Amino acid sequence: MLIKLEKRPTPSRRMLYITPVLAVIVTMALGAIIFSLIGFDGLRAVREIFLTPLLNPLKWQDLAVKASPLIIIAVGLSIGYRGNVWNIGAEGQYVLGGLAATGVALWTHQMSGPWILPLMGLAGILGGMAWAVIPAFLRTRYKVNEILTTLMLTYVSVYLLNFLVFGPWKSPTSFGQPQTVRFSADQSLPDIIPGTIVHGGTLVAVVVAVLAWFVMSRTIFGYQVKTVGTAPAAARYGGFSGNRTIWLVLMTSAGLAGLAGMLEVSGPYGRMVPQFPVNYGFTAIIVAFLGRLHPIGIVFAGLVLSIVVVGGEVAQTTIGLPFPAVGIFQSMMLFFLLASDVLVRYRVRRVNTSPPAAPAPARTEAAPDAGAAS
Repeated sequence: MLIKLEKRPTPSRRMLYITPVLAVIVTMALGAIIFSLIGFDGLRAVREIFLTPLLNPLKWQDLAVKASPLIIIAVGLSIGYRGNVWNIGAEGQYVLGGLAATGVALWTHQMSGPWILPLMGLAGILGGMAWAVIPAFLRTRYKVNEILTTLMLTYVSVYLLNFLVFGPWKSPTSFGQPQTVRFSADQSLPDIIPGTIVHGGTLVAVVVAVLAWFVMSRTIFGYQVKTVGTAPAAARYGGFSGNRTIWLVLMTSAGLAGLAGMLEVSGPYGRMVPQFPVNYGFTAIIVAFLGRLHPIGIVFAGLVLSIVVVGGEVAQTTIGLPFPAVGIFQSMMLFFLLASDVLVRYRVRRVNTSPPAAPAPARTEAAPDAGAAS
């Protein structure tokens, strides 16, 4: 007797949206047990991480600021993943977007005008897209796996950032600190809620999610991406080019990651610093899958992950929980989400492997005795 996974013909749509909620609940329960076993107050850790950011109004603005780049990057990644293009290097594209925007800010530092911030945004998008040109070319020309190329370029982007802020971009008035000069008012995002740290990037994140939902569900481009991702043969029959789609989705996801980098460097940071890479690009992968690769679902998933990040910071100060604990919660959440996907899309079936029993020999009736017949 063997246990076999058999693909369901039509996965339950309701279960597809219930399982992310169950993944979060199981993560909370298992996280409480794990941290209790290693010497922490597990229940309090879960309360500080998952509930305090929601119950404390002073933390709501932190949630909006943390969720904005996660949503923007995850929306871009979801478009690529729909087309079966696996961009894992959004962190590097995020860094390049921030560097490109910083370059414009340094060039226009003695200038003023409302045109500077849009120019920085355009530079951020182009910077992120430029960092995806090599993976797109290698994938379409030589069939090189984009997972490896995009990921490896992430480390190159960090070295480039360090070279610039420790070298030519280092501010002469920073008292030896590796950072650029502070951006001017025309180079910084305005606050959309006075008296808070909620900047214009939050509004941009919502607009990006809505536009992505419209494009993916109501346009030929969205249909093309989903067709190439799920049925390449049908896409070719319909006239959709697989290589062109790869270029489009990689440029889109990288451009949005670069936009997120621009919004971060001109918003919360206000200058470029070595601490700029904070794993938003990698965390956005979890956000994309937690949101079921749907732009609106990604908005809620981004809020959930921002709760974990902000709550982790709270738990560090209140109960001394180490910072890597936040990564443990995020990893468990992704693991349980992927595990639940297996149960939603497949069903367990028992297969009988024992050989069939040999058929019984046919029963023949004895011939009548000739003497008796006579």
